[in-house]
Amino acid sequence: MIPTLLLSMMLTPAADVVPEDAKLATMFREYLDEEFRRHPMFATQQGLHDYDDRLDDLSPEARKADDAKATQTLADLAAKIDAKKLSRAGQIDLEIWLHSLKYQLWQSEHEPRFETDPRIYGEYISDSVFMLFSQSTLPKARNVANAAKRITYVPKIVAAAKASLKNPPRILTEVAIKRTAGAIAFYEKEIFAQSGETPATSELTTPCREAVRSLVEYKKFLETELLPRSNGEWRLGKALFAKKLELELNAGQTADDVIREAEVEAERVEREMYAVAKQLWHKTHAALPVPADDVAGRRQTIRMVLEELSANRSTPETFVGDARKSVESIRTFIRKKQILTLPNPDRCEIIEMPEFQRGFSAAYLNPAPTFDPKASSLYAVAPPPADWSAARQTTFFKEYNRSMLQILTIHEAYPGHYVQLEYGNRHPSLIRKVLYSGVFAEGWAVYTEQMMLDEGYGDGDLSLRLHQLKFYIRAVLNAILDNKMHSTNMTDDEALRLLVDRGFQTEAEAVGKIQRAKQSSCQLSTYFVGRTAFYRLRHSVQRSRGDAFHLGKYHEDTLSHGTLPVKYLAELVK
Repeated sequence: MIPTLLLSMMLTPAADVVPEDAKLATMFREYLDEEFRRHPMFATQQGLHDYDDRLDDLSPEARKADDAKATQTLADLAAKIDAKKLSRAGQIDLEIWLHSLKYQLWQSEHEPRFETDPRIYGEYISDSVFMLFSQSTLPKARNVANAAKRITYVPKIVAAAKASLKNPPRILTEVAIKRTAGAIAFYEKEIFAQSGETPATSELTTPCREAVRSLVEYKKFLETELLPRSNGEWRLGKALFAKKLELELNAGQTADDVIREAEVEAERVEREMYAVAKQLWHKTHAALPVPADDVAGRRQTIRMVLEELSANRSTPETFVGDARKSVESIRTFIRKKQILTLPNPDRCEIIEMPEFQRGFSAAYLNPAPTFDPKASSLYAVAPPPADWSAARQTTFFKEYNRSMLQILTIHEAYPGHYVQLEYGNRHPSLIRKVLYSGVFAEGWAVYTEQMMLDEGYGDGDLSLRLHQLKFYIRAVLNAILDNKMHSTNMTDDEALRLLVDRGFQTEAEAVGKIQRAKQSSCQLSTYFVGRTAFYRLRHSVQRSRGDAFHLGKYHEDTLSHGTLPVKYLAELVK
């Protein structure tokens, strides 16, 4: 059960509560209690530690029961909640909850991940235990004891995977094989460093040994049984993509709307990149004339300037340290310019991403969970995987050079994801905290990249500006790639040309993004759609407020409503 005192702190707003709002909040608390009991990993993710010593039942029967519960909850809401009696804030919460349930049922029918995506089992196998040591505020002894018991469920997760997986796309099985190898390494060695335990005396040792034995067999199953039959289609197809995108975004936009706007924006950003690159040309290529002012020449100018600027880059040994160094100057600037009020105390920890999580992105932000808000948020930075060649590692660091790393830190931490999600955790609505909008989160993070430079971060450093634009055009092209990879028969070569020629990405980075597009759908569109919403809102409110507009107050007003679908922003922030 959710602790009563904690709930009262999180859910009681300053004003009197509308009775129907209170009824809705009670129903959601009861719903969560049952969800946490049935899904211990979800409870841990949300910072509720009552079930940290166990794991989910992932059997087909349990998943059918989940769908039945979602269907019944929809019926209960229709019967028990009168939307007309809710405050406007309550109506928004109800709409968010209803949308989440409907999306869950749609995905269960049209994207049965437990049958088609072996990667999902890896989240239960290793991530579920890693988070006990990385973010929980419980005493170490309690976390170790919980982990020792949770690890005993790994063979059951493996059994559920073997029983459920049918014919996934080949790429998903290949990734699952690599991640299973990483999980084996985690239980053989890394968990002891993470927990501060000694293998010879730790209660983790025996369950870890059994988990490794099970995972070695599971890896063999993936390689010898599942991989040969992994002939599933990773493309959604136009109709399914359009419907899923509508549900994923919940922004009142269609797939056609998004790609039309993205195509126009890509051309605009490329022109802006050329204007900046031409100003840098005399510093990077003083002995050469500027290339011809046509499409090919403009792209050549941008590419050649970026190539020279990439020489200022990290190494595998300095990458995480360089990310840490960028943080203080960014935080100092935010305070000086009153961009917004930073969280105090600051609980953002910059860590090196564990090996078993690498290969999907260069960084991520795991926020402090809803029910354990004093836990750390983790800004994880990923040096290249250890098995990458020296040449591939060099390519990675050219892409994520020191200028790009600053933009990445703005996006992931200050004032991006970490700051925004800290604000989100303060909102009284439990629905908005638990069912938060990824479009809002990603849109805010991308918005802050340009905003920080517009306000003077970097003192007009053109290299920083060019890399900000490169990072942004990546977000724009992500939406185009997402659509065309899943709605058309776009080939890998066509996708590569899009990202390299128009996005100025290194080939290795582009190949990685293509692999990501095959492994997911619709999430890549959230960055552009969210950023567009925030950009338009900012200028609308700034014009409306006129001389009374204060950037910091505007930002805090915007973040004060929680991490909700961006379609509500225009009515809430004026």
